[in-house]
Amino acid sequence: MKLVNYHILSYLKNSITLVLLLFSLSILGQIDGRNISISKKRLNSYSDERKYLDEAYKLLGTEKEIDAYNTSHRLLKKTRHKKNKIYANIIIGIYHNDRNLADSALFYGKNIIKLLGKQKDSLSMLNLSSAYNIIANAYGDKSLLEESKKWQLKGIEIARKYNSKEIYYRKIHNLASIYIRLKNYDYAIELLESCLEFKKNEKFTFTVYISLATAYSYSNNYELALSYLKKTLEYFKNDNGSRNQVVILQNIGAQYHLLKNYKEALAYYNKALILGKKKKYHRPTLDAMNNIGLVFQDKGKYEEAKKAYQESLLFSEELGFLDKQITIYNHLEETSKAQENYKDAYLFYKKKNKIKDSVRELQKDSEVRELEVKFNTLQKEKEIKFLQVENTNRSLELANREEAIRNLKLEQEIEKKENEIVRKENENKLLSFQNETEKTLKDNIILKKNQELNDAQLKIQQDETAKQKVFKNIILYSFLILLVPVIGLLVTYYQKIRVQSELNQKQKEINETKISSLLKDQELKVIKASVEGQDKERKRIAQELHDSIGGNLAAIKLQLNNSDQKNQSTLKAVNTQIDDTYELVRDLSHNLIPKKFSKNNFSDVLEEYFSNIGGASNLKTGFSVYPRRRVDLLEETLQVETFKIIQELVTNSIKHAKASSISLQINLLDNELNILFEDDGVGFDVNKNTEGIGFRNIRSRLDKIDGTIDIDSRIKRGTIINIAITSLTTTTDEVQPNYS
Repeated sequence: MKLVNYHILSYLKNSITLVLLLFSLSILGQIDGRNISISKKRLNSYSDERKYLDEAYKLLGTEKEIDAYNTSHRLLKKTRHKKNKIYANIIIGIYHNDRNLADSALFYGKNIIKLLGKQKDSLSMLNLSSAYNIIANAYGDKSLLEESKKWQLKGIEIARKYNSKEIYYRKIHNLASIYIRLKNYDYAIELLESCLEFKKNEKFTFTVYISLATAYSYSNNYELALSYLKKTLEYFKNDNGSRNQVVILQNIGAQYHLLKNYKEALAYYNKALILGKKKKYHRPTLDAMNNIGLVFQDKGKYEEAKKAYQESLLFSEELGFLDKQITIYNHLEETSKAQENYKDAYLFYKKKNKIKDSVRELQKDSEVRELEVKFNTLQKEKEIKFLQVENTNRSLELANREEAIRNLKLEQEIEKKENEIVRKENENKLLSFQNETEKTLKDNIILKKNQELNDAQLKIQQDETAKQKVFKNIILYSFLILLVPVIGLLVTYYQKIRVQSELNQKQKEINETKISSLLKDQELKVIKASVEGQDKERKRIAQELHDSIGGNLAAIKLQLNNSDQKNQSTLKAVNTQIDDTYELVRDLSHNLIPKKFSKNNFSDVLEEYFSNIGGASNLKTGFSVYPRRRVDLLEETLQVETFKIIQELVTNSIKHAKASSISLQINLLDNELNILFEDDGVGFDVNKNTEGIGFRNIRSRLDKIDGTIDIDSRIKRGTIINIAITSLTTTTDEVQPNYS
């Protein structure tokens, strides 16, 4: 989402409004709180009118500036003196600037230019500079920033020409504020830091701090910005509701907003809103209203946010603030999107773009670029002027010592006159301007001589450059001659490496094929050995049954046939032989249980079995058991039967279902063993298909262990088999891992 801003930046950081203070060249300090009253009798003298206008001028920027407006407005209608008319227009223009009434300020600013006409005396030019400032601030309020910059640069040119340092630095401050709104923060900070060189007005210094805080905030340094603002708030707290105080409160709220401390942000926004409404400082008041709406928007309270935006929209339309209207429509668009009300969002989007187009049309002025370049050029000339003079003196001393001494005396005389101008500036401005002109002429003489020396130095540098160019060409050609055979060697080496790499790759493929073949042969040998082992085990079982159990049973039968009921010793012998036969059968059954179940945990055997299936084929396998320890303690016979059932299920999936993945889950809960087997094979119709040998074997084994089976299968969907076994017996003999 986007918020209110003098500089419309991206998302939350770039949406919160930071108010910039633009000097109207009127903040001259506090005066006593007396009201100005004009006598009802006619003011006949120029001096009487001037006296009232001076008093009105001092009230600008104070609580009683409405008196300044009323006094100036009445005098403007009555006076016959042109100079007083200009003065009254300046006061009223500044008053409207302070309240962001852009159209009214433009009216009075252009009035001043008309009244001045073509007058070129020093006082007229300073008044013209004030008019330019009023117009520049008004265009800034209307967000026509390029137009505003043009008028500020014009005013700076006049202030520099007539050496009015305070006016000059105030205009530089205003220009920096425009660059902040144009998002050129580094250059704005550079201009603001140059303003701190002027130390004769403490209030101006703290106002520069406010603008520095704004620039640092847009550069993401919120903590530094907050420290500047709190320092300036402490200084301006006794201003009794000045515009400065409103701006600082608003900007502190913005910093807390950017730091997502919404409680503190709302507190400062509301303070700024109340004070701004009371004193009719329209732009910071409007910004506070928008930022309050933004806090609600950030907290998801969209209806409250919309209400705040609609109120500020009406206010900005009355004042003609185009940038605020663009920003507010943008907020309303984002809020509507958040509420999924896209119809209203599109409507707000269209209105926003319509205003943007109007602003672009109004700002097409090539003169702005020309003045900006001129200003930057003069700034750079001013920075290097001292170094140029110093270099000139040294060069002239070598060329003509006598001329150098004369120039040095000339500079000393200029410095002396400059000090004299500063001392007498307030006494006689006209003399100050003449001395400035004389100084400029002498500077031009020095610069002209410096230019001649620079030309000579340039010629020497050109000769040196030509020699260096020849030397560089020789080095370059030598390098190219050496580079050609090196490149040839590198190409040959690269081709050799590539051939060797291809041979290695082919050899690797051959080796992998051989290894695969050997593994398959080994698997066949293992299977063959397993079959042979099973045959031998069957023969051993048959022999045991024939020799041991068969012989015992034959003896029992013979004795029973030859005994009578009274022969107790014979019956005892029979019982003994029956016991022996039982033990033999028991031992034989234990011997028939595979060794891997007696020596390994059941879960490990299953996991290894599934891992081997996945490793020997492209079949993806999944296996899980819970709780593992309790499942491992199941009776061995149940483990064997369960394992054989799982083997049969795996065989069916591979052979008949043509599955690409199988999974097995074993859960033992509430003395019930649950086996869930699933594959992604072709499936079958449970109602139509007759059971094959595999499923009959599974059901036969389940009958032995009191188990049930449930089959869920559909064609092209796979098969899910759920087996439940309730008659469980466990053993306390836990298999210990063999780490040997």
